[in-house]
Amino acid sequence: MRVQPSLLLTSLCLLISQEIYAADAVWQRLNSPVSAELRGLSVVSSSVAWASGAQGTVLRTTDGEHWEKIAVPGAEKLDFRAIKAFSNQIAWIMSAGPGDSSRIFLTRDGGQHWEQRFVNPDPKGFWNAITVTTDGRLTVFGDPDSNGLQFWQTSMQGQDLQRLPVSDALRPLENEGAFAASGTCLFQLNPQHLWAVTGGAVRARIARSTDGGQRWEMHDLPLAAGAASRGAFSVSFRDPQNGVVAGGDYKEIHYDSANLALTSDGGKNWQSIRALPAGFLSVVTHIPGTRQTVVAGGLTGSGVSRDGGLHWKQLDTTPVNTIAFADPQHGWAIGPKGLLLRYQGPALDTQSDSK
Repeated sequence: MRVQPSLLLTSLCLLISQEIYAADAVWQRLNSPVSAELRGLSVVSSSVAWASGAQGTVLRTTDGEHWEKIAVPGAEKLDFRAIKAFSNQIAWIMSAGPGDSSRIFLTRDGGQHWEQRFVNPDPKGFWNAITVTTDGRLTVFGDPDSNGLQFWQTSMQGQDLQRLPVSDALRPLENEGAFAASGTCLFQLNPQHLWAVTGGAVRARIARSTDGGQRWEMHDLPLAAGAASRGAFSVSFRDPQNGVVAGGDYKEIHYDSANLALTSDGGKNWQSIRALPAGFLSVVTHIPGTRQTVVAGGLTGSGVSRDGGLHWKQLDTTPVNTIAFADPQHGWAIGPKGLLLRYQGPALDTQSDSK
């Protein structure tokens, strides 16, 4: 059968566009065993990762592609906003919510058994994120009470959770709190250096500690503020001096403002940046194994910077809640309605970008 030239041209254009799309595609959608909102993500290696979310959801992959749902008995109504895993067997999870809805669990056998380790003792409290060091010391970041922002910490091996000292520096602004949108509003680089970001008030701010959380100082951030849904949502540092904070407005995801801030002095001073994707960003993270590669994401998609956050390229428009990488070639993103994505693009490092 003779093919009309116009039909041939249309088919050729379609084929080319499909090839371009395939070449540009960087996220592979994976089969998800759940439809719940996913917000917590912890990457252990190029094949092992854990995720968590609403309705007591915990997921794990040991091959990088297939995810299994892991039951946490009695936690079906909890919202697991943060997770920290150390292997395919050991993982900590934190639920966010008012009072005793904020809880922390631990598994040492891949989720076959869970131990409830801590429950928020403040009936008006609200936990937002956790970090865990290799020696098992937990730090918990919670919304403020009348005394100040709440930081809780255990001894080594996750024992004896106690609230850290509250100084005048931690006095909250009116309506100030933290966002448990991605489990990344608290970041710990090493046993001494911690940062936590806030929003909801007239100014977005960052808390900074260089002595393991005993003393804190607060600094303003040049990000959207002045509304309950605006502020800083995520923080990441590649060394004690160089860090990045992402934010915006989760109700107005296309709100026109700087959505990223950079520091080169440990968090004292900040430069505002308009990153890609434009609009609300709920997560920003440095990629292990690179010198300056940063990935950010939110409900407007995901983007990458290979110069520490100064310049950006959009990766995708799929809405996500959080992103984490094992190395420049292996990463995952999670999001609404059980969304699971695996990175399948070129290595995200400076060398590959220069080719």
